[in-house]
Amino acid sequence: MFCVPRGELRIYLGAAPGVGKTYAMLEEAQRRADRGTDVVVGLVETHGRAHTDAMIGDLEVVPRREITYRGTGFTEMDLDALLARRPEVAVVDELAHTNVPGSRHEKRWQDIQELLDAGITVLSTVNVQHLESVNDVVAQITGTTQRETVPDEIVRAAEQVELVDMTPEALRRRMAHGNIYRPDKIDAALGNYFRVGNLTALRELALLWLADKVDDQLDRYRAQQGISATWEARERVVVALTGGPEGETLIRRAARIAARSKGADLLAVHVARSDGLADADPAQLARQRVLVESLGGTYHQVLGADVPAALLDFARGVNATQLVLGASRRGRFAQLLSRGVGVTTTALSGPIDVHLVTHPQAGRGRRAAAVPAALSRRRRLLGFALAGLGMPLLTLLLLALPDLSLTNDILLFLAGVIGVALVGGMWPALVAALGGSLLLNWFFTPPLHTLTIAEADNLLALGVFVGVAVAVSWVVDVAARRTREAARASADAQTLATVAGGVLRGERPLPALLDRLRETFGLRAVSVLELAADAEGRPDRARDEGAWRVVASVGDRPACSPSAGETTVPVDDRLTVVLSGRRLEAADRRIVEAFAAQAAVALKQERLAEEAATARPLAEADRMRTALLAAVSHDLRTPLASAKAAVSSLRSPDIEFDADDRDELLATADESLDRLSRLVANLLDMSRLQAGALGVTHAAIGLEDAVPRALDELGPAAADVSTDIPADLPAATADPGLLERVLVNLVANALRHSPPGQPPTVTASAHAGQVELRVIDTGPGIPEDQWEHVFLPFQRLGDRDNQTGVGLGLALSRGLAEAMGGSITPETTPGGGLTMVLRLPAATDTTTEGPQE
Repeated sequence: MFCVPRGELRIYLGAAPGVGKTYAMLEEAQRRADRGTDVVVGLVETHGRAHTDAMIGDLEVVPRREITYRGTGFTEMDLDALLARRPEVAVVDELAHTNVPGSRHEKRWQDIQELLDAGITVLSTVNVQHLESVNDVVAQITGTTQRETVPDEIVRAAEQVELVDMTPEALRRRMAHGNIYRPDKIDAALGNYFRVGNLTALRELALLWLADKVDDQLDRYRAQQGISATWEARERVVVALTGGPEGETLIRRAARIAARSKGADLLAVHVARSDGLADADPAQLARQRVLVESLGGTYHQVLGADVPAALLDFARGVNATQLVLGASRRGRFAQLLSRGVGVTTTALSGPIDVHLVTHPQAGRGRRAAAVPAALSRRRRLLGFALAGLGMPLLTLLLLALPDLSLTNDILLFLAGVIGVALVGGMWPALVAALGGSLLLNWFFTPPLHTLTIAEADNLLALGVFVGVAVAVSWVVDVAARRTREAARASADAQTLATVAGGVLRGERPLPALLDRLRETFGLRAVSVLELAADAEGRPDRARDEGAWRVVASVGDRPACSPSAGETTVPVDDRLTVVLSGRRLEAADRRIVEAFAAQAAVALKQERLAEEAATARPLAEADRMRTALLAAVSHDLRTPLASAKAAVSSLRSPDIEFDADDRDELLATADESLDRLSRLVANLLDMSRLQAGALGVTHAAIGLEDAVPRALDELGPAAADVSTDIPADLPAATADPGLLERVLVNLVANALRHSPPGQPPTVTASAHAGQVELRVIDTGPGIPEDQWEHVFLPFQRLGDRDNQTGVGLGLALSRGLAEAMGGSITPETTPGGGLTMVLRLPAATDTTTEGPQE
């Protein structure tokens, strides 16, 4: 069994339709064919473009496979035929295309993966709006959601991605010349998707996405070749953070350096101690991380015992070009003993530029933090008692034992000092060592009962005893201190993880964060207070309890002012977290400060979400107005033009019309004006629905009367519509005028999509207090995942028909039905097609009439 080498994938990436991706792909196919490569066309979508169709030339084209879906015929790429043909290169257009149901794979990129696995090289195309990672961004920019997407990793895995670029102005000229869309679609396209701003934004997205892929390729190449030297292909500024107060100054300075180069990256890094013991202020780091991310940078944390080496390893790993450090906070004497991180990093940086930034804390020395005792007070007292009593008792014991040498006495005293150190730590052990040395000198070192030492050997022995005792005491104390710090760090980490988990599981981040904080520290209540704007910068006003407002709180009787709580943790100039129930220890306060910083971030996110929710209706209204203007520009012109042409012809003195021609022209004008009237009525009703100002009058209506009136309004087009309405069907509760509008729109939509000779059917029934009316057609139907899409205003399925209305029918019908207390839902017609189900409340004896708003 032979292993077939995998084929290569080459993708032509474009910012928008019409930039020339397919043309460029076919040019490459022709070049390869001219060199003797076996090239076939698996599928190319020319969209009626003559130049693209001509570029196929004499390339072999594999016939497409025909698929029938819901009674309609479609064509797709014949994957099996292409695999059987086994060319060297296959041309397969539109990578993100969704295959017709019934195909082997759901997506065309899955077909291409099978071709690649078979050893066939594939040329394909894709637009940036179809990439999964930027799909939502494109929807925000253009107002159009692309439902056909391809995972980014598929495109990133391609051996080659070539950008087919074109300026927005050139692309619009191509559009205006009819080189992209049919003439009837040009105006709508230029006024909507193909606006200059949209095309510019899409072009930038494509360039940035491709730049990221190039970065990935460069990183892989450097890793494969073992290249650690910095290649200044792109500016990357790394700022080192210690968790000190100078961090914000460094971050802003680094951001200004990065801003001088277009597209430069900003990265912040904190080197944590490799032993896992925290030595930085978590609250400062939390605030600095927020600042970095707000400036468009990223935050990173690495472990390392050697800070300069860890910094440079990180900088070289990300291919940094500049490194920003703060001037040393150590005093002059400390700098004499050690060069410090900044100087050492500069000396070892190589091609990386190092910026030493001064700040107010430079040279002032590190503020000595309160060092907690390694052991508890009880153990220290026990150690002092053991030193005060144990050393004399040991002396009495040794005096009672004859024939022991001085060496043995010293070893026993040393054991006693170690015992004191283990119990009480360094200071009791030092007392024991000092007392033991005096007792050894007085009672056991010749001449006895004096502090004089006659022999040099004895002096050395006592000196070694004191040195060993001090060293052992120091080691025991450091070990105890480290153990306590490790336990504290573990507890802090557990607390942070617990709080973070509570935030992730909570529906609202801020209340979840405060509630978890209250539970963790056993507090009665936690509240976040905000200072009034007029009190900012005024200490006298800030002391007034009325100047504070509670923006979030949890627990029982939360504090309404900073003075009302036991512990106050300021977040910034305006926000303060107040804890009620008990006063926290200093060590706990550092963790609470970190939580307070996160609470400020959560509050900001909630406010942004509220602002977004407030702005969303305005944006939707603006989008509706934009879509309205673009859509009605065509649909208002058509009936107006028809009516004007008919009336102008009738008024023309140059032409004599007979009675039949005159009647036909009058009928044309009448139909056009009726169509215009319906369009304007739909637009007005949709506007009232959007504004919540549509008046509804409920009444009991029989569908056997309402349906014929709606069919009569549709005219001859609805003559063949069949109806099946039971005689005993209960009346529905609805507005007579609005119900007729809904029925007209539903039936008109069914007529539009029904095959010739197969008119739609209208049936009715009653179930569970509701009257159901079904408008059934046997047309092509709609995939279930697009059912909701057809109810969007100014949309038609596929957005390909700009001649048959603005797409308000179904959207308006659903809105009117819901205003009457009903609903409209689509269903699949058995055998193919679409059924629209209108449900209305059944009328009761207590049904009353009257307008409702």
